Amino acid sequence: MKTITSAKTLLAVGMMLTMSVCASAQKQAPPQGSAPKPFTVPAHETYSLPNGMKVTLVPYGNLPKVTVSAVVNAGNLNEPAELPGLADLMGHLMKEGTKTRSSKQVAEESADMGGSVDVNVGADESDISTDVLSEFGPKAIALVADVARNPLLPDSEVARIKNDMLRQLTIQKSVPQNIALMRFRKLLYGDHPYGAVFATEDAIQKMTMADVKKYYDGNFGAQRTHLYVAGRFNTAAVKKAITVSFGTWSKGAAPAPDVPQVKPSHTLDLTDRPGAAQSTLYVGLPVASAASKDNIPLLVTNSLLGGSFGSRITSNIREQKGYTYSPSSQISRRYHDAYWAEVADVTTKFTGPSLKEIFGEVERLQKEPPSAAELKGIQSFLSGIFVLQNSSRGALIGQLRYVNLQGLGDSYLSTYVQKVNAVNRAIHQARTDDDRGGRRQGADQRAASALYDGKFADTLKAVRRAGVSLREECGGGAAAQEPACDCAWLSLHTDARRLRKEAVRCVRHRPDRWRCRCLQKVEAALCPPS
Repeated sequence: MKTITSAKTLLAVGMMLTMSVCASAQKQAPPQGSAPKPFTVPAHETYSLPNGMKVTLVPYGNLPKVTVSAVVNAGNLNEPAELPGLADLMGHLMKEGTKTRSSKQVAEESADMGGSVDVNVGADESDISTDVLSEFGPKAIALVADVARNPLLPDSEVARIKNDMLRQLTIQKSVPQNIALMRFRKLLYGDHPYGAVFATEDAIQKMTMADVKKYYDGNFGAQRTHLYVAGRFNTAAVKKAITVSFGTWSKGAAPAPDVPQVKPSHTLDLTDRPGAAQSTLYVGLPVASAASKDNIPLLVTNSLLGGSFGSRITSNIREQKGYTYSPSSQISRRYHDAYWAEVADVTTKFTGPSLKEIFGEVERLQKEPPSAAELKGIQSFLSGIFVLQNSSRGALIGQLRYVNLQGLGDSYLSTYVQKVNAVNRAIHQARTDDDRGGRRQGADQRAASALYDGKFADTLKAVRRAGVSLREECGGGAAAQEPACDCAWLSLHTDARRLRKEAVRCVRHRPDRWRCRCLQKVEAALCPPS
């Protein structure tokens, strides 16, 4: 019987393999998907307390849970210029208890309700949030209010937290991706608060409790706060808890927006990391804000260019060339500000070729629109993930926060899918215009921040072959051999004849200037005598 069973098994396997081969030969295209479905925003109520605080209640879902989030219109944007990271120190201290509860009591009370209290600080906003069982919604509101209104800010914890921040800063600044991001944002925003990605060691050491309290008092208050409650809850009980817990909070200062005015430039910034196996690339430009009519077309353009796994840049430098494993692009937004960036960690020797391919894909999209099938695929992708991304309490609050911060109006979420699918090929192509002829306001800057390894001159040659202008910060490579070059900027051109002419003019008229000495060194490296 065992032998017969074995034979039958082998026969069955053989039949399955035969059927599989036949099925493979007769494989047909999958059926067409259904039309994209619009996202329906759950019915919600928004109102204001007499002190100016806004409240949004969103009955949502079937699980017996509720998310409470107090969002304050204050973040790193509002820090003193000399103290970047002060808002982060305040955020850490707000987790250390209130005037009526110790940090242990806050943790125990939130745990008893099935959650925890989190304090987060961002560029434009900070939030105090918790996610608990529905029956504890009113108690959770009271706890969040206590943390937001009455933080203890204990002086005894300042030294410990500052030491932790210094250790974290050391780690953050050792990561290539963070270094590239810091350089990119600094090039883009200069001295504006958005240009500071992390705190500085000097600023952390200078921070005092007086600075923290001054920041809190100047930025936290009712008229800068929007409370969101989403999930399953008793509306009457929740409204009563909100009035009792937040109704007597002082108004505080009005919001203080500070939209940066980004200056156009066409630059490449190089940071030398000897021995690195990879280069980290940040290639980008400022784009229209979320409030612009270009917002949706830009999102479609980003997904087609580099923001999805099947995008053009990803297919090019990952699938076809093998320069990198996981490139991606994004539209990074803050209050009425945005930039597009392609980010990739590429093998060092392919730094120049990678830049060439990235810019080549941008230029290709400028010259010829995507096919109808390609565009439709991206639109279906964006439509589908939008609905999925909004399928939780926290995600829904995040979308409402975004709409309110940017002033997009109630219809933004409900019409998003419709507008994505209304983007046509001509409009889409227009959104890729950059600085050519100054056709698009706000899109005439292209900044690249690259971390690279290898010989300085070889890398610059590769960059020049990619057709990118160079702005090299003296501090690494050939130019840094001249001490006078430290911390100065040197502008070069991709045109070798113009570069050589400028070098000759320098030697004739001002040979003693640091810029001329640097220029001669770089000119010699890039343009050897023919």
